[in-house]
Amino acid sequence: MDLTLTEDQNMIQEMASKFAQSELAPVAEKLDRDGDREQFLANLKQLAELGFMGMNIQQQYGGTEAGTVAFSLAITEVAKGCASTAVTMSVTNMVAEVIQVVASEEQKNRYLPKLCSGDYPAGGFCLTETSAGSDPSNMKTTATLDGEQWVLNGAKQFITSAEYAGVFVVWAVTDKSQPRGKGISCFLVENNTPGLSVSKAEEKMGQHASSTNEVVFENCRIPKDALMGGLNQGFKIAVGELAGGRIGVGSLALGLGQAAMDYARNYITERQQFGQVIADFQGLQWMMADAFTELEAARLLLMSAADKKAKGEPFSKAASMAKLFATEKANKACYTALQLMGGNGYIKEYPLERYARDVRITSIYEGTSEIQRVIIARELLREIA
Repeated sequence: MDLTLTEDQNMIQEMASKFAQSELAPVAEKLDRDGDREQFLANLKQLAELGFMGMNIQQQYGGTEAGTVAFSLAITEVAKGCASTAVTMSVTNMVAEVIQVVASEEQKNRYLPKLCSGDYPAGGFCLTETSAGSDPSNMKTTATLDGEQWVLNGAKQFITSAEYAGVFVVWAVTDKSQPRGKGISCFLVENNTPGLSVSKAEEKMGQHASSTNEVVFENCRIPKDALMGGLNQGFKIAVGELAGGRIGVGSLALGLGQAAMDYARNYITERQQFGQVIADFQGLQWMMADAFTELEAARLLLMSAADKKAKGEPFSKAASMAKLFATEKANKACYTALQLMGGNGYIKEYPLERYARDVRITSIYEGTSEIQRVIIARELLREIA
C-alpha cells in the first residue's frame, strides 16, 4: 500500500504547518488566557483565505476540493498551533459538507460561498441537547409547519462557535407520531433570526478561545424552504456527517499529542539531573518510544479512514476506530509529555498544561470513546450477521 502523500497534499500540510507556527502558536497562550475575540476571528478569516474552511467543497461554491486526506493533515497541523482554532475549522468544514451533500442548489449557492470565504466566520452544528447527547434520537426541539413557515422551539447545548456562526444546521422533530429518530428533519437557520438566541459562553476546562454556547429557539420562524434534505430524513443525515466529523476530531487530537511529545522530547535533551541529560535515562526513553509509536498508529488509522471517505467507500467503522484510538492515545501522550517535564510540565509558563486541558474533550465530543466502541462493535457484528 502506497502511503505517500500527493504533491497537493504535501503542499497543504506544509501551508497549514507554516500558518500554525507563525500565526497561531505565538498567540495561543494569550487566546487561552484572555479570550481575545478580535484576534481569534482574524485567524479564522486568514484560514478561510487560505482555503481551509471548505476543503471538501466544490470550487463552484468557493471550496478547494482538497479532499479528506488533506483535511485531516491540515487539522492536525493547525491543532499543533491552537486547538481552539482547529475545532472551529473542523466544525465549519463539517457544516459546509452537510450543506453540499443534502441542500438544494439555491441553499448551496446562498451559504457555501460565505462559509468558504470567511464572510461567515464559522458554521454551527446544532444537534446536541440536554437529553440528547450520545442519543440524539431523544431530541425535544420541534419544528411545526405554520403556513409557509416552520416554527422552531427548543434548545441545543454545547454548540461550537455559536456566538459567531453565520448559519446553523439545526435538527428538530417534525413528526412526533413516528418512532424515535424517524420523525426528525434538518434545517438551515441564519444567526440573528428573530426567536434565536445564543446564551453566554460556557466556562470550560480547555479550548478557551473557542466559544461553546447554548442556542435557544423560542417561536423562531424560518421559511418553509429552510428545510434541508427530505422531510423526516434528518437523523440519517446527522449520523452520516458525524462519521466524517470524527476524522476531524481525531486529527485534532493527534496534532495536540504530537505537539506535546515534540516539546517534551526537546526538553529532556536539555534538562540535566544526576550529572547528565535526562534523555539518557532508559525509563524516559521508553516512555517517549511508546508515545510516539502510539501516535504514529493513530496517524495511520486516520489516514485509512480519510482515504476510505475520499474514495466513497464505507468509512463509519474506520472513522470510529481512528477517533477512538487517536483521542485516547493523544490524551495519554499529553500526560506522558507532562510527566517527562516533571514540575515544569504543570506550570503555565510551558504549553504542556494547556495541551493536557485542550486534549481532554477530544474523547468526549463528536461521540464519546464509549459510543465509538458501541459503533465499532455493532459494525463488526453486522459484518457476520
